[in-house]
Amino acid sequence: MSAIQNRYEFLYLFDCENGNPNGDPDAGNSPRIDPEDMHGLVSDVALKRRVRNYIQIAFGNEAPNAIFVEHATNLNKSITAAHVATGGAPGGGGNQRQVTKARGWMREQFFDVRTFGAVMSTGPNAGQVRGPVQIAFSRSIDPILPMDASITRMAVAEKVTGAKSVADYEAWEEKQEEDKLRTMGRKALIPYGLFVAKGFISAHLAQGEKDNQKAAFNETDLDNLLAALKGMWDHDRSASKGVMSCRGLYVFKHVGTDTDPVQRVRQAMLGCAPAQRLLDFSTHHRELADSIIDIRKVIDGSPRSFADYAVTVHRDRLPAGVELLTP
Repeated sequence: MSAIQNRYEFLYLFDCENGNPNGDPDAGNSPRIDPEDMHGLVSDVALKRRVRNYIQIAFGNEAPNAIFVEHATNLNKSITAAHVATGGAPGGGGNQRQVTKARGWMREQFFDVRTFGAVMSTGPNAGQVRGPVQIAFSRSIDPILPMDASITRMAVAEKVTGAKSVADYEAWEEKQEEDKLRTMGRKALIPYGLFVAKGFISAHLAQGEKDNQKAAFNETDLDNLLAALKGMWDHDRSASKGVMSCRGLYVFKHVGTDTDPVQRVRQAMLGCAPAQRLLDFSTHHRELADSIIDIRKVIDGSPRSFADYAVTVHRDRLPAGVELLTP
């Protein structure tokens, strides 16, 4: 299947209720925030991880929708497999032709390589891929207040010196006071936050290796990406995440305006409006006269659910040559 022929941008709304949408390892895994205005942040890496997880379970981690960046794996394993499959140099030191063939094989096999790109020069060199799909850091509409809640665990996980059997641990337990067999912990969360992510899809970077359209980011890949964004939170439930949900996906497709078919294809690939013209949105904090999407709080006080917001779409403000899809 050939590569996509249109440029896209998308605005992605998701929320988190009584959970930690994206812990910061440099802050004790507390929810990420902008320290200047206390708005919440979610990294692009966090969203891409969940897209990968959705694709992996949806397609059984099989080509052409296998996942390159898996949990707890060595990336060089797949790069070596690429050289083996293409008759390259699995031991390293491949020439340009061998690297190109290995890179093409990686794009054929792995959804995330075709979509997000990858650096594959860490072992046997398979080059680099600039992914057509990029996502910026997400930001909450309103400030959030991270909470650090104390919790009690009615058990301990202490390593007992010299214990080599179940009986040894049972004997140790019998000697302890009851209060010593439970422990306190902490749980970081936010009561509620509505987040917005901005995404970009380049038709030019979607093109595959020369004479190898199997390596291109195609329409099926685009459909799978959008399906992942809509459904990935339903397969990412955990005690730490609370309740996270997709609340809106607004996709701007550049289609062109020229009456000449060839020129119109060029317009569709290059785009008919700047990304900020499509993605900048109005809120109760900031009014934009020509914004296509408005996201406004409809209550006084702190929001605690998506029902506390109203999202308005102004299709009449779309620039010429751009369509709005709501898949």
